Amino acid sequence: MKVVSFTANGKASYGVVGADGKVADVGAVLGATYPDLVAVLKAGALAKLGEAAAAAPKLGVVESLDLLPVVPNPGKIICIGVNYDEHRREMGREPPGHPTCFVRFPESQVAHGKPLLRPAESERFDYEGELAIIIGKEGFKVSEDNAYSLIAGYSCYMDGSIRDWQNHTSQFTPGKNFPATGGFGPWMVSADEIPDPQNLSLETRLNGQSVQKSGTDLMTFNIRKIIKYVTTWVALKPGDVIATGTPGGVGAKRTPPLWMKDGDLAEVEISGVGLLRHPVKNA
Repeated sequence: MKVVSFTANGKASYGVVGADGKVADVGAVLGATYPDLVAVLKAGALAKLGEAAAAAPKLGVVESLDLLPVVPNPGKIICIGVNYDEHRREMGREPPGHPTCFVRFPESQVAHGKPLLRPAESERFDYEGELAIIIGKEGFKVSEDNAYSLIAGYSCYMDGSIRDWQNHTSQFTPGKNFPATGGFGPWMVSADEIPDPQNLSLETRLNGQSVQKSGTDLMTFNIRKIIKYVTTWVALKPGDVIATGTPGGVGAKRTPPLWMKDGDLAEVEISGVGLLRHPVKNA
């Protein structure tokens, strides 16, 4: 099942993408009980979306909608840094003993099709294509064996980075939270449709040129280890998001550097999950 969040007639809603590519506005049916996707996940009611879709009003295809980030209001967005060996080496870092974690704020991200904004403060706007995990069940101190039970689904993520601001100090936060620098979408694919999230291909393209290409099997810390580590120090809750890291090939380490700029088109495509696309504009 593919679930999207969007605005229709001035009201936020959510829906299910049908086999014909059109969206059933499930929020129009269930919105009084579950006002958004986070409420659906908190109630453990994801399966009800498929049932409600049959009676829900039918809208256009996904590309025709005014999309929102898949989870418009996550409680937490936790990002895993340098989680592919090729990227770690190009960044000149030693092998980590533990996952490198930093946070994004919800207002730093935009939906599929919406512009990524290069801030006026920097020209060093870099791309980072990633697999995102959407949490569907609360968990604290979760074992690796039980880690997948927390996952509601998966999506594509663009962890756009303002490199000079990221490198002002050892903390990544400023370079990862300028407005509209992260992309999230176009939808969430439910976990039952992705039997092995460590067996997916991930590709980032800039203006049609492949700039990152890898398999999720090459993560330094796999998804089970990430969830175990993160839930050791914070409880994950429904609607939380984890971006699992980017492969090698980032623009900062190319000769010459390859920065995203006004007029560019950035894409992240993950097998079985989807294609996330953003134009790039100056803020």
